[in-house]
Order: sequence, then structure tokens, then C-alpha cells
Amino acid sequence: MMLRRLYSFFLISSLLMPLSLPGQATPPISALSSANSEPRIIIRTHDRMLYFYDPKTGIQKFSIAVGREGRKWSGETSVSRKVLLPKWVPPPAVRKDNPGLPAIVGPGPDNPLGAAVLVLGDGTYGIHGNNNPAMIGTDASYGCFRMYNADILFLFKEVGIGTKVTVVP
Repeated sequence: MMLRRLYSFFLISSLLMPLSLPGQATPPISALSSANSEPRIIIRTHDRMLYFYDPKTGIQKFSIAVGREGRKWSGETSVSRKVLLPKWVPPPAVRKDNPGLPAIVGPGPDNPLGAAVLVLGDGTYGIHGNNNPAMIGTDASYGCFRMYNADILFLFKEVGIGTKVTVVP
């Protein structure tokens, strides 16, 4: 069991280390210290991948869509809320680019949040489903992370409020 946890730690460490050119130092991510004892989410925007680590089941890997150029971010946060079949209220930046959007979009095929959303931190961003599967693997959003609906529903069941989320370039 100890060997499995040690292996998981090193596997997660290798996933979290951003790729660098020779001669560039890449600092380790501080979030790894608890990686072998509690579930966590690691997002690598450059790879457009989300990794979910659970000490009971190991690592699950998911393709995602990430923020478009100028909308990408990195850092540490946590899941603050979970919403199944969310309503979408277009934020000001989206409304500015698309003034004809309705004030609220209810659950369904026209809702860009898809089947569920894991709200991050103060609510500015989230990890959510997507009703347009062609967007997965692209730089498409205003900073949120989009997943296939089946994948967000899996994560929705597995992730609790307070789960740590680390976003690396």
C-alpha cells in the first residue's frame, strides 16, 4: 500500500511539473504535499487536460477546453459550490462581446454550462459541462474549464466542497 501511494505521488509530481526548456528552472508545485492523502484536481492548461486524483482510486485523466488567449489563469483555489443543471447568467465580459444574449439561460441544450458546474473560489470561474463537444481540446472559454457532460457528471459525484484545485500553465 505504501509503495502504491509513493508511486501515485511521483506520478502526480510528473503530471504537475510544467514542461520547460533546458536551462529553465521550474519550481515544484506546493500542492503536492497533500496529494497522497486527499482528493484533488490538477489542471494543465497547456495540455488541455484535467487530472483528478483520489487516494482510493488513483488518477483519472480528462480532456478539457480552457480559456482563450488573454483569459487563461493559473494558481490555487478550491471547489466552493456544486450545481446540477445550472442556470447561466452571462457575465459582463461575455455580454459585452455578445449583447444579444438573454439575461438567463435555463438548463438544456442552449446552456453553455452543460449538465453541471463545480464553482471555483469566489465564483468567477468553474469547471463545467459543455453542450458542444467539438469545443473540448480547444482554447474556447472566458477562463472556465469545459468538460464533456459525462465527465463533469462523474467529477460532480466524486468531488466535494473544499476539494483543492491547482491550475498550472
